[in-house]
Amino acid sequence: MRIVLFTHPDFLGSQSMPRYANMLLSGMQERGHEVVVWTPKARFYKLPLKSFKKWLGYIDQYLLFPIEVKFKLRHCSRETLFVFADQALGPWVPLVKNRDHVVHCHDFLALKSALGTIPENPISFTGKVYQNYIRSGFSKGKYFISISKKTQQDLHEFHKGKIVSSVVCYNGLSRPFFSLPRIASRSVLKTKLNITLSKGYIMHIGGNQYYKNRKGVIEIYETWRSTYNTKKHLVLIGSVPSDELNYLRQKSPFKDDIHFITDLSDDYINNAYSGANCLLFPSLDEGFGWPIIEAMASGCPVITTNKAPMNEVGGATAFYIDPKPTDSKHWQQWKEDSAKMLEKVLSLNTFQRTLAIQKSFKQSQKFTKEYSLNAIEAMYKEIKLIV
Repeated sequence: MRIVLFTHPDFLGSQSMPRYANMLLSGMQERGHEVVVWTPKARFYKLPLKSFKKWLGYIDQYLLFPIEVKFKLRHCSRETLFVFADQALGPWVPLVKNRDHVVHCHDFLALKSALGTIPENPISFTGKVYQNYIRSGFSKGKYFISISKKTQQDLHEFHKGKIVSSVVCYNGLSRPFFSLPRIASRSVLKTKLNITLSKGYIMHIGGNQYYKNRKGVIEIYETWRSTYNTKKHLVLIGSVPSDELNYLRQKSPFKDDIHFITDLSDDYINNAYSGANCLLFPSLDEGFGWPIIEAMASGCPVITTNKAPMNEVGGATAFYIDPKPTDSKHWQQWKEDSAKMLEKVLSLNTFQRTLAIQKSFKQSQKFTKEYSLNAIEAMYKEIKLIV
């Protein structure tokens, strides 16, 4: 099969989408398919006009690149399957709407925000126009692969046209994770981070996006420390904390035990999961929830939100808390209930913890890279048969 893979341009600087696109590229090549990547080049974006970088990037993506694609299509076999690595590449879908194609869908959080359904994340007027532009584009598509049932549900709600085929192919781990020795992992982190973690720690990983709920992580941790009078560090791995998060840490009576870790390379993430007592992942929403599976594969119990897709991924093996309420009058009860669950997980005896880890590892094997790529390849072949 000849595949043309549309991807986000490198100059956007994102991480998760290039990683997913590379998984598709290498995975399909390993299965004997010919894969060519089509992506915008930085032309206008390279101009030394820092204040206009975003708009210059739009010129490269939505003015120049479509012209380049139209030229390439003249010399492209009718047997080619055009694959879009992300539905956010929607503006390019109309270019091949009458050719064999498939669109991978990850999450619709930006579109939901633009439509005003997520009050925690208000969007500017231009942002709303941009999301509508993306929506109009992917609505020209007919064949879709979603990374979760929740994403598939959102796709069907927001798609404006006719969907011929829509399937769910869950994500697979983009790199291997193993259950490493806990004490040794903590020692590795102590050397790397200069933090003594020998008595254990609670871990979170993620950026400052509103839906990652890093603020909620700190609130749960503070409530747990105040209620149960037990000391363990809180390690938040990911983006440089926002001013709000820094303020929360500074005013916390447990500030010396709250650590924001940035620029931690992938080489240490497996150790971080394996050394943790648990992963605290109270996201408001996700497209999939990579850390849930990464933690489970690393021998780390997971506490996450009892909401799709987190409970799709965590299955019967994760420990669940309610979604954070939108009205402040119920926050205190949510923090107390969540802290109670945190204490329950931290208090597991050796047998209970071992059993939880074994079940978690078994759950993680449903989301291997090979399983995901095999399902995706089967869908690609089915599309060629349909059309």
